Amino acid sequence: MRERPDNPGYAAACNEGISLLADTCGAILALNPDTELLPGAIEAMADFLAAHPRVGLVGPRLLNPDHTLQRAAFRFPDLITTALDLFPPGEVLPGRLYDSWWHGRYPAELGDAPFPIDYPLGACMMVRSATIGEVGLMDEDYFMYCEEIDWCRRIKQAGWAIWQVPAAQVIHVGGAATGQFRWRMQVALWRARARYTAKFGGRGLRYAHTALVTLGMLRLIGKAWRDYFSGRIDRDSLRGQLLAYGLILRTTGNLAAQPVAKATG
Repeated sequence: MRERPDNPGYAAACNEGISLLADTCGAILALNPDTELLPGAIEAMADFLAAHPRVGLVGPRLLNPDHTLQRAAFRFPDLITTALDLFPPGEVLPGRLYDSWWHGRYPAELGDAPFPIDYPLGACMMVRSATIGEVGLMDEDYFMYCEEIDWCRRIKQAGWAIWQVPAAQVIHVGGAATGQFRWRMQVALWRARARYTAKFGGRGLRYAHTALVTLGMLRLIGKAWRDYFSGRIDRDSLRGQLLAYGLILRTTGNLAAQPVAKATG
C-alpha cells in the first residue's frame, strides 16, 4: 500500500498506482475503496481480456449492497443525456426515458451475456497494460468525475474495444448513497462535464452545452427557492444549493470560452 498526505484527485491517484505496475503486469485493476469483489470477479475480467486481444478495457456488473443491479454501462454523454440529467425523467420529463438508450443506458445490461459499451462506471475497471501504453494515463485535470469517460473515449479512438462482463460481479456501496445535497460534489461533476465537452466537442457543442446547463441551473435555483419557502429545506440547505448552482454557471461558461487542448486518436 502507498499512502499520500494530500488528495490529488482520483485520476492522479490512479495514475500513480498504474505507473508502478504497468511495466510488470499484463492488466491493471482500478478499484474504488467502496467496493467489494465477489468470488471470481477478477478472473472473469482477466479471462475475457485474454480471450479478446482487441478489447482494451472491461468493466464488471455492479451491484448495490442488497445485490440489486446498479447501472454501470453507458454511452458517451451528449446533449440529450445532459438534458435528461438536468431535467430528470420522472420529475420534469417522462419517467420511461430514465432507463432508455437516450439516457445512455444499454438494454443488454439486463441480460447475462457480455456486450460492448462506450464506458463503464469508474468504480471498477480492468485495463490492458498495452492499451495504457498506447493511449496514456488518465487526464489529471479531472479532479473528480468524468476521468473514466475521457479515458475510455481515448481508448476507443485508438481502436480498442470496451466491454462489460456480467459474470464479474462487484458490490459498489457508493450507488446506494442518499439523496443528501453535497454542493462540492455537484460543482465537481459539472466542472468535469464542462471540461469533457470542451475537450471533445467543437465550438457549437460547447456553447449548446453551456446554454443547456444554464437553463438547468436556473431551473434548480427556482426549485431551491420553492423548496425553501414551502419548508422542504432549511436556510443552510438553500445557501449550499445556491452557492453550488452559481459556481456551476460560472465554471461552465469559463470552460466554454476557453476550450482545452483537443484530444486526438
